[in-house]
Amino acid sequence: ARPHPGAQQPQPKPQAPGQAAAPPKPQAQPQPQPHLMDAGEGRAFAISAPDEGSEGPEPLDGPNGAIEVMNRQPLPMDDELPPEPLDNPRRLLVWPAPDVATQQALSDRGYRPVIVNSREEVDAQIAAYPAALFVDPLTGPITRTALQSLRQAAGAAEVPVLVTAGLGQATREAAYGADPAVLLKALAPCDSEQHPPRVLLIEQNDAIAGALTTSLERRGMQVARAGADTDAVTLATQMRPNLVVMDLMQVRRRRAGIVDWLRANGLLDHTPLVVYTSADMDPAQLPRLAAGETVLFLAERSTSAEVQARIVDLLAKIGTN
Repeated sequence: ARPHPGAQQPQPKPQAPGQAAAPPKPQAQPQPQPHLMDAGEGRAFAISAPDEGSEGPEPLDGPNGAIEVMNRQPLPMDDELPPEPLDNPRRLLVWPAPDVATQQALSDRGYRPVIVNSREEVDAQIAAYPAALFVDPLTGPITRTALQSLRQAAGAAEVPVLVTAGLGQATREAAYGADPAVLLKALAPCDSEQHPPRVLLIEQNDAIAGALTTSLERRGMQVARAGADTDAVTLATQMRPNLVVMDLMQVRRRRAGIVDWLRANGLLDHTPLVVYTSADMDPAQLPRLAAGETVLFLAERSTSAEVQARIVDLLAKIGTN
């Protein structure tokens, strides 16, 4: 315990740094009280170590503590549930609302789908570090303007973008969906207004690849085609694409491919990825596509169990940042 001010102590008191110890004086001369004992000079104690146990335990954290702890910003509350740990489950921005089977598949893989309909809603979720923006138009139509706005918001926030589509084939008069190039034009960022978007197309069928390339080039995009995901990495190294478009069945699920290359080169957050299914197209009709007698149009993607599994696997690969 600290000495009481003014109390005489038998033991000599510690001297302040820089203060020489006074030589002993004859007993005939009364010794004044030690300077540190003066109640009016109590501040002098600050220059010597506190007595053991007199100060209580040292704070281990908090401002100016032994361990500095930075102030953590609270996550924004959403309208559905209070914030959870970022990785259990992890937010996945989706538009439009997923169908029941896709919602279940995403939940089973540890994702919590959060529906976003505008750029502002994307911005409001950024602090929660969403895994990706997943555009899966099964339950409702998507507009080019909204798609472009959401893609720009995700790109500004460095959130990867995955878009699904289905391809159909019919005569120009019978085609009931939009030209795929309309969707892809809205998705494709470009280096500047003077530079057209560079699209990497991964498709092994020559007729489908030719029709897609013609459609994209007609709308002012540059296209480089790879026959498979394995070849796409070499091609991407040469062109550094702004947009990757590929047949979902070409995605390498367990080995390194184009997604891994984009991540390794810091491009995954700024290069939207479009995967499509074309299993419903009649192979016997594909020569008509090559001859220009039929055209490609956007249709609903396949909802088979294999396709659902591949999409969720791809999201898991994209969302490992």
